[in-house]
Amino acid sequence: MHTRDWLRARLGRLPPARPSPWRARDAGTGRPGDAAVLVPIVLAAEPFVLLTRRSALLRHHAGQVSFPGGRADPGDGDAAATALREAGEEIGLDPSLAELAGRLPDQPTVAGAFTIVPIVALLPPEATWRASADEVAAIFGLSLDVLLDPDAPRRILDGPRAGSWSWPHPEHDVWGATAAILVQLARCLSRT
Repeated sequence: MHTRDWLRARLGRLPPARPSPWRARDAGTGRPGDAAVLVPIVLAAEPFVLLTRRSALLRHHAGQVSFPGGRADPGDGDAAATALREAGEEIGLDPSLAELAGRLPDQPTVAGAFTIVPIVALLPPEATWRASADEVAAIFGLSLDVLLDPDAPRRILDGPRAGSWSWPHPEHDVWGATAAILVQLARCLSRT
């Protein structure tokens, strides 16, 4: 059973969730932009990772599975602030309910437009969320049992997504940066 104490012990190896402040953007240099996502683990009777499917109406990454998150705003002091603000906007999450557990390694997007800082948070079972009609088409979970199954993630071998990770889900296509972050989280939780 994956208890709160078990998760805290495994996640305790991560670097702190509040990293150094965002760097100033270097306009015109081609450096990927700053972005952060919240990787929420809901501490339900059977814990799960909370994911979203982006609205088909969005200009970028329409219809793709993602974590709540996005580009840093000028007022965001660090990646955790960005991730919590975006989670509030996208899924209505009360940031006071998120217990920041640490950060996973930075993850470039498949297209290379952004470098994503994944901030892991534990959410109590009573946490609620609601999809922003403008940004989120669906909110769903990936159980820790699936996350920790070493045979679950797959490398995509051909086509435009070749080299990307993919995770099984009966209703949603989980691939790209989101799947790569899930691989990092599974590795963190699987270490003894």
